[in-house]
Amino acid sequence: MKYIGDRNIKTVKEAETYIQNTHFKSYKTKGFGFYKMLLKEEKLKPIGSCGLVKRDELEHVDIGFAFLPEYEGKGFGYESSVEIIKLAKENFKLDILQAMTVPYNFNSIKLLEKLGFTYEKRIKPFEDDEELMLFAKTL
Repeated sequence: MKYIGDRNIKTVKEAETYIQNTHFKSYKTKGFGFYKMLLKEEKLKPIGSCGLVKRDELEHVDIGFAFLPEYEGKGFGYESSVEIIKLAKENFKLDILQAMTVPYNFNSIKLLEKLGFTYEKRIKPFEDDEELMLFAKTL
């Protein structure tokens, strides 16, 4: 929760409601959303998520990813993001993807740059007024 979602979520019930109102709604209305990442080597153990979301606050669909701490920095973000970008282009016929992150999430910034995203500007898209870095990639 340090870098994603509603930082006011404190309980499992609140998390379930958040997921139903955001992720599930996206699958129904847009055909895409966040996908659970599973580790094949450990009997399909969930390790994080990666996917696409169309936020009202952004002009284009954006890519997002999050992994459990023990799976960060092991290449899973890159591997899953490459597949999500391919899905965005081939299945959903998107021309541009955006991404945003807090300026202190150096791992996400490094990953976005490795994926070919370019920094565009700083934005304050949400009510918490936190400044985020906006990136974009032409597909």
